Amino acid sequence: MSGNGTTAGDDPLRTAVWRLRSRACWTEAAKLLPSGTAAGALQRTTLLVERCLYTEDGWQDAEDALRTAEALAHTDEERGAAACERGYLAYAATLHGVRDRADEARSALGRAAALIPPGVPQRALLDFRRGLIAENLGRSPQAARAAYCRAHAGATAHSDRLLLSFTWRHLAGIALREGQVSEARHGFAESLRIREELGFLVGTAPALVSLADTESEPEASRLRQEARRLFRLLGGVPTWLARQLTPPAPDAATA
Repeated sequence: MSGNGTTAGDDPLRTAVWRLRSRACWTEAAKLLPSGTAAGALQRTTLLVERCLYTEDGWQDAEDALRTAEALAHTDEERGAAACERGYLAYAATLHGVRDRADEARSALGRAAALIPPGVPQRALLDFRRGLIAENLGRSPQAARAAYCRAHAGATAHSDRLLLSFTWRHLAGIALREGQVSEARHGFAESLRIREELGFLVGTAPALVSLADTESEPEASRLRQEARRLFRLLGGVPTWLARQLTPPAPDAATA
């Protein structure tokens, strides 16, 4: 559940794309990007793959965008980035039960690792995604933690705050499952803080729910209620969060 690890900055186009993306308007954001360039195709792919992960829909659009990005990639960096997106799309399809593409996910991220050198910003995102596969497909929390720690260090070195919100969240999830509640609470709180500061609205409700799992009442209920409000505001996105939230009462406030 990550994007390309960047935020808007001062560029008007990036700002517009970020605002749409953060509000679950991935298709609209993708339409703003220039076509015919490797960079534009990769950015478009990132958005549409993220849409698949959060909505469990749009698979063919993402696949089409990915093929275009692969065709336009000419440098090792571009090929590595495209392979990283292919691995992430295959992971998402496997995670959501669309089709078992676990082998494809691992193979694609392996190709990406051969093309993306250590120390560059894209490597941190690759390490994070390899952690996701280790945790959710390989059921290996030890390998996942090691990958997340590498990603966390890379994101810190490159001031990639969005990616940090994901590494904090997933490291905290492992800690919680191991009974380290205080450590988990800290990690989830850091993830939520970053997402709120960035305005990453679509990622804020999941962060609230995760933090609630480490809190006692009445704070836990307050956090979950805020998550429900954001979930309704975004039209039920991310879809998978519905399984963690009690359906609101028919007369519940929507403001």
